[in-house]
Amino acid sequence: MEETILYNNEEVEIPCYFLCPISMDLMKDPVTLSTGITYDRLNIQKWLFSSSSSAAAAAAAASCMYMCPVTRQPISDDEDGGGLLTPNHTLRRMIQAWCTLNSFERIPTPKPTAAAADKSQILNLLEQAKNSTTSPQLISCLRIIGVSLAAGNVSCRNHLHFSGGVDFLLSVVRKNEDPISTDEALKILQQMELSDSDLKLFFSDNGRILNQLIRVLESGNSENRAKAITLLYSAFCVADPAHLIGSKPEIFTQTVNILRDRISEPATKAALKLLLELSPWGKNRIKAVKYGAVSALVELLLHQTGDECRRVCELTLAVLEQLCGCAEGRAELVSHGAGLAVVSKKILRVSHVASDRAVRVIGSVSKYSANNTRVLQEMLKVGVVSKLCLVVQVESTHQKKTKERAEEILRLHSRVWRCSSCIPPHLLSSYPSS
Repeated sequence: MEETILYNNEEVEIPCYFLCPISMDLMKDPVTLSTGITYDRLNIQKWLFSSSSSAAAAAAAASCMYMCPVTRQPISDDEDGGGLLTPNHTLRRMIQAWCTLNSFERIPTPKPTAAAADKSQILNLLEQAKNSTTSPQLISCLRIIGVSLAAGNVSCRNHLHFSGGVDFLLSVVRKNEDPISTDEALKILQQMELSDSDLKLFFSDNGRILNQLIRVLESGNSENRAKAITLLYSAFCVADPAHLIGSKPEIFTQTVNILRDRISEPATKAALKLLLELSPWGKNRIKAVKYGAVSALVELLLHQTGDECRRVCELTLAVLEQLCGCAEGRAELVSHGAGLAVVSKKILRVSHVASDRAVRVIGSVSKYSANNTRVLQEMLKVGVVSKLCLVVQVESTHQKKTKERAEEILRLHSRVWRCSSCIPPHLLSSYPSS
């Protein structure tokens, strides 16, 4: 029996027993559990790690920490590190031979793992870190643990998690006895893919951990600031409404600083996603505007060029759309010299998503500017109206809703715009009738 998957935009039929039951992708490092089911090593390690943090795992018997995802049979808790994940060399060689015969990208032979050694090393390092009496000892242990995690070793992360590593690392952050050890602890936490229950601990103890994240954002180096904003976003994704509504002003200040400094693309994306997460709650939109979010977003759009910036541009416009839902946000956008111009410039230049969000932003501004002739005239001068007419002209099934929104905006202000000499004749012909 064969399964069909897409490879290089072409359909390829692959024997079903070459596919991992979890990802349904071709296995690169097949390993077999004690239940007799074979999985790709990385997928089964991730599955075991995530399932062990779930409510189902908490209800499982103490003698059985894991469960096979296919058979639902119990398996030993030693399997998470790879000790009982038996490499299926025969199947791997069959997959490699099949790849060669079918001109498929050949999977490399995996290097031998040393899970048992990893486990003992991590446990020893964690114990040494807990018993350390000086800051240099603690920092040394944390750095070695961090190196193991940075190498992408899933089993090391699992061992650290199950050995109480998260609680210990959070205690280091809470105490904040030494800025270097605090930074190292935060670095490890950012690499651990924390569970929701772990992330909710950030809001306990009067938010001491959040305060330390803010401190890192204020005075840390670029690398640590990037890790701090990523952790902050992850924490607020699982936060209770009360914590979302009561977000501190410092959070908005430092998030805006991340956007302005543009220290890295991942950090910028995390900052934008954090603003998207916070904006709908309470008065957070007003807070974000107050601490300079709109001007930072406009400047960010001005610097976004090329296909590699597409996702950042889409997120930026999504945040602007949120902030323009309040009068303060719209006023800030209009008052910025390049605000309306740069938003309209992104229409039909980045992606269908970006075009739709840009039209939404313009729609929010124009809706509340019916009696503001100055704003309407500026939209004419900077080319916003011409771009809306161009959207109406474009025939695309992907932008049907965007086209309808553009037509609605043009109809709303046809009295001011329709006969303007600022609109080129070839675009004026597509101006919708009232």
